[in-house]
Amino acid sequence: MDILLSAKQLNSNQTIKVSGSKSESNRILLLQALYPNLVINNLSNSDDSEFMQKALTTSNEVKDIHHAGTAMRFLTAYYATTSNQKVIMQGSSRMHERPIGILVDALRQVGAEISYLKNDGFPPLQIVGKSITANKVQIKADVSSQYISALLLVAPKLENGLEIELIGTITSVPYIKMTLQILSDLGIENYFENNKIVVKPCSQLRKLDFTVESDWSSASYFYSIVALQQVGFNVTLSAYKKSSLQGDSVLQNIYNDFGVQTVFNNDTITLSKIAEPKVDFVEIDLCDAPDIAQTIAVTCLGLGIACKLIGLHTLKIKETDRLQALENEISKFGAVIKTTNDSLFLEKYDVSSFNINEKIDIKTYQDHRMAMAFAPLATKQNIKILEADVVTKSYVDFWTDMKQLGYILK
Repeated sequence: MDILLSAKQLNSNQTIKVSGSKSESNRILLLQALYPNLVINNLSNSDDSEFMQKALTTSNEVKDIHHAGTAMRFLTAYYATTSNQKVIMQGSSRMHERPIGILVDALRQVGAEISYLKNDGFPPLQIVGKSITANKVQIKADVSSQYISALLLVAPKLENGLEIELIGTITSVPYIKMTLQILSDLGIENYFENNKIVVKPCSQLRKLDFTVESDWSSASYFYSIVALQQVGFNVTLSAYKKSSLQGDSVLQNIYNDFGVQTVFNNDTITLSKIAEPKVDFVEIDLCDAPDIAQTIAVTCLGLGIACKLIGLHTLKIKETDRLQALENEISKFGAVIKTTNDSLFLEKYDVSSFNINEKIDIKTYQDHRMAMAFAPLATKQNIKILEADVVTKSYVDFWTDMKQLGYILK
């Protein structure tokens, strides 16, 4: 489905309920599989979480998780450490290009039986679940935090728990801390010191219900929309916590530079445009929050602000090569953008150049965040989003919520 997107004037003072965090939801779903009495509130309705639930609850030997990278990593660890399980883990063609060898090697260290069905280091996988007694493992920490979280989530149900030694610079630390905090909230003992994480075995949870916070990555698109509006525009989102587990909550600090204020009230946040940006260049290290890089780059384009974004090495192995995709699509507006393996530099853009190219089609590359990151620009000029239904991967109601704000979809 392609969408021609335009917006002459947006509706201020709207309230939008954002679905539960996909990151938190997929973690708690795996823990619910290990501890069936656990009750989950405000679960994400994203495709990724749906595929995760389906893979955990169906008896099919073949577990097809489509584009859901988190599910691939988490479920590989789950089925490898669950005895009397024999499964094939597979996904989309892009999923079969996304590396998983680091996690497989770590699981093999503790005795897991996993084999590659096509290319070494990549799905699809055949897994024969085993009861694991070994409790020490080393893993490279500079590629994807999801490999580490996958081990942490299954650790409390291993007979002797797990001690993980992290090798190299640790990437996306907030996601690791999110996993550990969820374990702690449920009464699972753990500690993280220097490059070592220990999770103790746990037969029974201390707490049997968990409420998932709404997704901060999804909130990023509203921050972008507000930043691109006139002073006085605002939108309210629910349900969010001041002390969030999500690394992407750093948005509230980053968007201060773009004139956007965040105010918490009970379980809502109100985003208000209170001033025009006072900067014409920003440099931001997104090592701990890479999923908001696309949103920030597009916001800077819309505001005519130059930016240098660093710490983006994980974006090369996401749903698409996000750095290359950003370079391809932002260039269509006539902007000058350069990317490396771990950074992005956008030169200051003359915003009067919007509408010079009246026909801009944004390719989404099977990546939900490409569609949503570029949508706010429809207040600057009409754009067509190709394969726009890809947003359901993380945000099922995205286009409905855009309509509420006053975007026109054809």
